[in-house]
Amino acid sequence: MKIKVRILITVFGMSLLLSCQEWMDLIPPQGLIRQEYWKSKEDVEAVMMGAYDTFAKLDRLLFLYGELRGDMVIGDYQLGNSERQMSESTIYPENYLCNWGPFYEVINYCNEVIKNAPEVQEIDDTFSEFQMQEIMAEAVFLRSLSYFYLVRIWKDVPLVTEPVESDDVVDSLYRKQNTDVEVIDYILEDLENNRNLATIDGYQTLEEVKGRATRQSFDALMADINLWIFDYDEVIRHVENLEADFGKNNIELLYPGFFFELYYPGNSFESIFEIQFNKENSQQNSLYGLTRHDDHNIDPSEKAIEIFSFESETSAEKVRGEDTSIKKEGEDNYIIWKYVGRAPDGETERANTESTSANFIIYRLADVFLMKAEALAQKEMYNDAFLYMKNVMDMRDVSIPPLAETRAAYEDAIMDQRAKELAFEGKRWFDLMRMGRRNNFARKSKFIDIVIEDVPSAQKRILKTKLINPLGWYLPVYEYELERNKELEQNPYYNF
Repeated sequence: MKIKVRILITVFGMSLLLSCQEWMDLIPPQGLIRQEYWKSKEDVEAVMMGAYDTFAKLDRLLFLYGELRGDMVIGDYQLGNSERQMSESTIYPENYLCNWGPFYEVINYCNEVIKNAPEVQEIDDTFSEFQMQEIMAEAVFLRSLSYFYLVRIWKDVPLVTEPVESDDVVDSLYRKQNTDVEVIDYILEDLENNRNLATIDGYQTLEEVKGRATRQSFDALMADINLWIFDYDEVIRHVENLEADFGKNNIELLYPGFFFELYYPGNSFESIFEIQFNKENSQQNSLYGLTRHDDHNIDPSEKAIEIFSFESETSAEKVRGEDTSIKKEGEDNYIIWKYVGRAPDGETERANTESTSANFIIYRLADVFLMKAEALAQKEMYNDAFLYMKNVMDMRDVSIPPLAETRAAYEDAIMDQRAKELAFEGKRWFDLMRMGRRNNFARKSKFIDIVIEDVPSAQKRILKTKLINPLGWYLPVYEYELERNKELEQNPYYNF
């Protein structure tokens, strides 16, 4: 148990008991001395913590994939060329952002746990069946979450469910792609089979409850996946399952005066699953450097400024607006405040010791309520959809106007609320893709109009042409991957 506590302390930053080097010593090198390593439950827990730690290092990528091609951010003059090309949908297979390898590193850690935990449980008398099932459920959740990102970013990807017997994870993925449908079917079944094995409130600390997989995070992920594939009954079912557990883990929407607790200090009542960071333990997020003024990388777009600025004639955002989501630095100069600020005042920045400690939220209750509202509206259950939107908006001190009872009207209103509620949280591009894909691309033109709205006039026609083919909404397979693995096929959109 002492080793277990030390491992958790390292990942979630509870103290300085372990150095970064000691943490690394707990993680076995990929595919190395398997018979000598997998001896105890502590070995299994260490690899599971390694999976979380590796996923945490994806925070910058998760932000870029979810925001760069949307309409809520723009690149400043220091933004890298690869990132700028992606923001302009000028994407080539040699762009490093096309490399899916980091996700497969997480997946490989999870595969190691899923394969070896049962064998360890047979030889370690202190490792109970119950403990084994809980930690394997964590691995299933994190593996499924990684695959969900993969299919939304690349569409068809290799489905790997066994650990790679090699020092190089990516080099060993010499297999064909599975279709996105095959991957989603697999992870949904896997999540369903393991949901009841996940803990509800069995962790010892708040950092663990919000930073490790729980049954509530299973429900949020399954609702999100089913919304992506437009299975609205399943979305509603999973959100209702989550709601049924509210009393067991104190999940609730934050009142207006407490909204910024989502970002500082984080791990709020509204949170379901978020990546944990602690600068003092060398666990640093990348978003401070992307969004702070002096780095000139990512700024709020004109649309985001119009939504949130005090000077906007249309903004009604008292809770989510300027000094909370964005901050004015000077004339026509705004920055993203969520990852820089310590308070919703536009003045108090995070101290140096905590400057890169902002957690990255994957799921929270407002997100899930808006998922359910979207599903209800698509089923033409407008009164219920309205109530779920109102639940969120009341807590943000925003009124909801009457809506025409049509799917399109509700979809537009919900997309608008998701843009405001989840701004800069890595959600926007995927939300827009979902809207554009719905009902056999019936609203593709709406999707394109939103994406190109803030683009300079001279570039609008070019970008619009690029977005007409939905395969261009996904990334190409990384050029280096194609050279190494002859089983892979390039996304046809990028066969130049």
